[in-house]
Amino acid sequence: MPPVVVQTEHLTKKFGSFTAVDDINMSIEEGQVYGFLGPNGAGKSTTIRMLCGLLAPTSGRGLVLGMDLASNGQKLKEKIGYMSQKFSLYPELSVIENLNLYSGLYGLRGAEKKKRIGEMLELAGLTGRENVPTASLSGGWRQRLALGCAILHRPKILFLDEATSGVDPKARLLFWEIIYDLAANGTTVMVTTHFMDEAEHCNKVAFIYYGRLIADDSPDNLKQKLPGRLYEISCPAPMELLAKVQEGAGGEFIDSYFFGDKVHILAPAGRELRAEGIFEGCRVARIEQSMEDVFVYLVKSHAHDDLGAGRISGLGSATAANAKAAKEEAKK
Repeated sequence: MPPVVVQTEHLTKKFGSFTAVDDINMSIEEGQVYGFLGPNGAGKSTTIRMLCGLLAPTSGRGLVLGMDLASNGQKLKEKIGYMSQKFSLYPELSVIENLNLYSGLYGLRGAEKKKRIGEMLELAGLTGRENVPTASLSGGWRQRLALGCAILHRPKILFLDEATSGVDPKARLLFWEIIYDLAANGTTVMVTTHFMDEAEHCNKVAFIYYGRLIADDSPDNLKQKLPGRLYEISCPAPMELLAKVQEGAGGEFIDSYFFGDKVHILAPAGRELRAEGIFEGCRVARIEQSMEDVFVYLVKSHAHDDLGAGRISGLGSATAANAKAAKEEAKK
């Protein structure tokens, strides 16, 4: 069994009276690609900054590479790679100047420095573009360069905070190919994202919502937690249909919500939906659950906690909108 490289116990971060991260327990094994998912404002970035030694926990305990977050924050920074959601390079410098700067910050010298910079240029696909101003690169190329800078020193663990945010779908796929290669060579990768489809790329996934960890398992195991049968309904008036379903027309269902311009209905295991009754004139298809469906179900199942049911309103359509927008961009 691979060693555990990240371990937290009741990790909590408060800003005044506001609790950004609430009592999180997690463990990440060496070589895993660990997805940390949730909507914007859920507490993903705050958690990852604590794990990088950039923020001190309010309470609880965390170990990264065997080092305690509270007492070894500065030392920890030398052992990890970190790439924030905001572009962290210097746009006025060229590609090679940024790589030279970061290699110096990591203490690389001589032949080792030259070798690592060459490897990062190849990894990012920027060989031959060394003197191109960083500001003139597209978003996808800049992110790949930023990733190259973050792993110049061969860190044992890499933290990627919303690294694919603002990048087109094609560039996101290329980015994930690099992540796979890193993991295959023993680097542990923890990646935060609000793109639910990226969960499929991870060995293990944790969902965070309003600072609380509501799930932590493999994508396949999480999908098995969704009960019943999932159906996708396409119809001319989805808002009217959803209102009827939620008012009780058509029988009892486990759940129902918008998914883009369609309606998803989670029916009891023995129930089969057809294009009849309230679904007459609609296209009714049984589908496999996506990670977005899992997330919506898990959040709603926690609605009786003190998170408050009002906080989950519109969640299905919001997360589905992200997926729909990505699919539309991919077609271009």
